[in-house]
Amino acid sequence: MIARDDHRLNTARRIAAALTMVSVLALAACQTAPMGEFTEVDTAQVSEQNISSLTAVIQRNPNDPEAYNVRGSAYGRGGRHKEALRDFDRAIELRADYYQAYANRALIHRFLGDQPSALADYNRAIQLNASYDAAYIGRGNLYRKAGRVQEAFNDFQTAIQLDTTDPRAYHNRGLIYQSQGQHAFAIEDFSKAISLSPNSAEPYNGRGLSYLATNDEDNAFADFNTAIKLDGTIAESWANQALVYERQGERQKAAKSYGEAVRLDPNYAPAKEGLARVRAG
Repeated sequence: MIARDDHRLNTARRIAAALTMVSVLALAACQTAPMGEFTEVDTAQVSEQNISSLTAVIQRNPNDPEAYNVRGSAYGRGGRHKEALRDFDRAIELRADYYQAYANRALIHRFLGDQPSALADYNRAIQLNASYDAAYIGRGNLYRKAGRVQEAFNDFQTAIQLDTTDPRAYHNRGLIYQSQGQHAFAIEDFSKAISLSPNSAEPYNGRGLSYLATNDEDNAFADFNTAIKLDGTIAESWANQALVYERQGERQKAAKSYGEAVRLDPNYAPAKEGLARVRAG
């Protein structure tokens, strides 16, 4: 046992040394879109600076599952999903109880559109480690997008009961509360997500919409403005800001914000419909 622990420690040190330019996190703990899973990382930087170093680690340790799991994470963050899938397959082949690799592979299956395989991998990760919060969050998000709302809620609830520090659990549970009109609970969850990830725009948008639903325009407007400051490329943020302007009778300002939302995403229906309304008025 001591020898195996020393081996893992040495491997971890080698991997850490290979990642001096960019920190590579496990996919199941990463975030992107609607508090989603992948952190925004420059693809070329991941490919050129990390992959070669991680490959060198693997060449020196071809039977080390941790090295494949970390390189798979780097591939995933760089959008190289098929290569990531191969690495996670290899990690699991080398260590059948590697629950983190199952959860990471599940995320890749999701991005490749293979939802049944994603669900199977999340289930396996949870079977191997019933306290692994990231797997519950990933599976919950899979359920939520499939319309299996109660199962999604249960998974987010479980992750929260496990004292997760992952903001996605609170954000996604907040989305469910919001969809059910339980805005006080939604606001509480979005606020918790913000406290865990203050630089993410998505929970500000979520909380702002619940504030707006309760006619708290001042707090809603403040949240939408914060979302825009954090990331001005999200069409939803501009459309939400425009909605407040529209409710306040500021049609020119509303049209400008709706127009920016349409520019960012020409297919975003709330922005197109809002722009048409204020122009018609």
